[in-house]
Amino acid sequence: MKILITGAAGFIGSHLVRTILGPDQPLGGDVRVTVLDKLTYAGRLENLAPVQDAPGYAFVHGDITDAALVDRLVAEHDAVIHLAAESHVDRSIEAAQDFVNTNVLGTSVLLDAALRHGTAPFVHVSTDEVYGSVPVGSSTEDDLLRPNSPYSASKASSDLIALAYHRTHGLDVRVTRCSNNYGPYQYPEKVIPLFVTRLLRGENVPLYGDGGNVRDWLHVDDHCRGLLAVLTGGRAGEIYNIGGGTELTNKRLTALLLETCGADWDRVDLVADRKGHDRRYSVDWTKIRDELGYRPVHDFMLGITETVDWYRKNHKVWTPLRQGPQTT
Repeated sequence: MKILITGAAGFIGSHLVRTILGPDQPLGGDVRVTVLDKLTYAGRLENLAPVQDAPGYAFVHGDITDAALVDRLVAEHDAVIHLAAESHVDRSIEAAQDFVNTNVLGTSVLLDAALRHGTAPFVHVSTDEVYGSVPVGSSTEDDLLRPNSPYSASKASSDLIALAYHRTHGLDVRVTRCSNNYGPYQYPEKVIPLFVTRLLRGENVPLYGDGGNVRDWLHVDDHCRGLLAVLTGGRAGEIYNIGGGTELTNKRLTALLLETCGADWDRVDLVADRKGHDRRYSVDWTKIRDELGYRPVHDFMLGITETVDWYRKNHKVWTPLRQGPQTT
């Protein structure tokens, strides 16, 4: 199988590539992977260094909105896993056009190419944020989309376009919606690596509002196992929520990170809440569990401890990176 993975120099995509081409070879030893990545601020070739010499690995520096390049690459592959996206909520509030261009236009360019060449399955990776804030219960795949940020609105739009290609053209499209990811190699603008790297440097961390916003936390390795399950066993035209099973308020998350990093609450600055900040995300992942046998296996506290240890041991990786406000 030849798989084109977009945006795979980023956090989740690079973990997926390292998983596929790593020693366990979950898809077998004859898989070839091509990474297409624009190498924006959050996409780094260093994330792919562990597999850069692996048989079957190839990297292409390019933009998913480049129709000619995308057409050539899609034609050469048997499947697409589409992870490329602008994903930082705070950046979307300040500059929404970039999110529309990449997340909506770029997705349509990929879908057009997949349709022309019959390249499928096309796994479109999305987010729980498209459901909007969920006061009680958990979002199922059939719930209405109520995005509240330019980022989540652009992802919801790309979800609908992808599903339309299945319903209109019969293209084998499979959509996944994950909860908040964490783990090593994550760019330090997201809340966990932002807090960890600041605490390790003796700096304070910013906590939005009253800290009562709730997120479900998903280890990146569990997410990638879910993506591979959808790639190999999912059904065309279906949506699969991928959850982590650990819901925490931001205040509770902050307390755990302080404890793990050996810091106290005097290192926390309460800051004004973000515009349109969703109060709670929660996805029901019964469908992927029952259909594909997925369930998260990483214990959250062990995963956080291992993640903090990775950042503690890899200062040279994250210290040069620009660090912005958190996204939760």
